[in-house]
Amino acid sequence: MKVVVSDNMNPGALEKVKETGAEVIYKPDSLEDAVSDAEVLVVRSATKVTEGLLSKAPKLKAVIRGGVGLDNIDQDACRKRGVEVANTPGASTNAVAELALGLAIATSRNIQKAHLSMKEGKWEKKSLSGTELHGKTFGLIGCGRIGTLTGEKAHRLGMKVVGYNPPPRHVSSFMEYVELDELFRNADIISLHVPLNQNTEKMINTESISKMKEGVIIINTARGQIIDEDALYDACKSGKVRAAALDVYCEEPYKGKLLELDNVFFTPHIGAATQEAQLRIGEEIASKIRSLMD
Repeated sequence: MKVVVSDNMNPGALEKVKETGAEVIYKPDSLEDAVSDAEVLVVRSATKVTEGLLSKAPKLKAVIRGGVGLDNIDQDACRKRGVEVANTPGASTNAVAELALGLAIATSRNIQKAHLSMKEGKWEKKSLSGTELHGKTFGLIGCGRIGTLTGEKAHRLGMKVVGYNPPPRHVSSFMEYVELDELFRNADIISLHVPLNQNTEKMINTESISKMKEGVIIINTARGQIIDEDALYDACKSGKVRAAALDVYCEEPYKGKLLELDNVFFTPHIGAATQEAQLRIGEEIASKIRSLMD
């Protein structure tokens, strides 16, 4: 079986894929040429699997996304061609949940500002006073694997956790499910964990931000397009949004105007970038390839 891996992959994860015994082509110079006789295409977030690309791959049996979201894959085109689409939904759950909570802590305590100011030789102890998470309300928009685990970790820090998610929902002893407007009104920190689709694109916009508490913190480790960048810029600049912490962007690498603001904090899409998560991704991809070989 020929497997083409088109995007960057952790060396340990790539080794797991090679251990299947498949012929593995890693980051070919010409993807179209490489998939011409490939049976499996493995992608991360960079490669766009379009109808045009699929037309160049007549033997393709499956597209496997090393990660959670599938928005870079034309699933309708895959269905028409009889190409299976799979991902690795559980592999990066803990890594992304830890990052989301880490961003909430860092933003609440001004850790990023404190670090940069000291690198500049400053001692801004008074101006960098922050707030504690304990006793605050943590709002989850999207309560799947990652959102639920993030909420569980926030609960263990003494936060009240509220979540918005259409049924079906995970049964949870620590989270209260509420309507979206109620979450906007009451959450001190809002963390986004929804997939990108027509219902979630720009769901954080001028109207929804106007319903939020004054001084809310927004965390996004899901997809950049969920937030209307212009609306977030205005809200952060006015102070309506006290701070935002972003790991994902509409265009990556990100070079947009939010970089101008000192109350918006950035990480370069590292949600799943842990050694442990990458190895789990490799294991799940390898397991799927083996099932296709049977």
